[in-house]
Amino acid sequence: MGEDAPNICEMMAKLYGELPRQGPGSAECTRKAFSMVRPLRERPYVLDIGCGTGGPTLELARLMEGRIVALDVFDWALNRLSEQAAAKGLADRISTTKQSMMEMDFPDETFDLIWSEGALYIMGVGDALRRCGALLRPGGFLVFSEVCWLQSDPPGELREFWEQSYPDIKSVSENVSLANDCGFEMTGHFTLPATAWWNEYYTPMRKLMPELRRRFADSPHALALIAENEVEMALHEKYSAWYGYEFFVCRRPSLQ
Repeated sequence: MGEDAPNICEMMAKLYGELPRQGPGSAECTRKAFSMVRPLRERPYVLDIGCGTGGPTLELARLMEGRIVALDVFDWALNRLSEQAAAKGLADRISTTKQSMMEMDFPDETFDLIWSEGALYIMGVGDALRRCGALLRPGGFLVFSEVCWLQSDPPGELREFWEQSYPDIKSVSENVSLANDCGFEMTGHFTLPATAWWNEYYTPMRKLMPELRRRFADSPHALALIAENEVEMALHEKYSAWYGYEFFVCRRPSLQ
């Protein structure tokens, strides 16, 4: 990327930082997933992995009385989350930490709940399940959303896109089996509706594209990233029946 790197960093902050969410999701889906987290301590200690600008983080803080550690690698995301938490009177319950999820340095059995919307793929779901399992107290919950195949016969154009973008994409049942193999009990799961892709992610992103193309016209890498997102949106409009985001709610078994 070389000399283009500063442009990419600035463009990512403009593109993703100004969106309500940095991936498919909604407050309604967060609430639905949280309603499946039972039983949970009255004031749980929570880790939000890949928090972005904090859409899910802030919703979790409204849903329960515990403390949340919000983890991400981008300053622009963590700064915006901190500003929003302060504005909403939640700064005493939400703390941010700039860490890679691959290098999390928390002691084992620290958290009652680990939350991650659309981010665990960065670690690889299997590795993420094992690491989160170690960080959870017995009886604690891991809740995450992950892109999955919803049908077994995706069109060639779509399969080729995902083989290049995320070759480890699995079916819902394969992810359930993987969670079980990693020692979790599956409490439940559900597919995000189409509105979770568009209302707070693709539609506001699409509105930003013309300005970003003008602003970063001299940055080949920035333009390539914009084009990649445009291809992704077009494929979702054509083929959303074949893939989607699934919310998984898993529990580490209690000690007997």
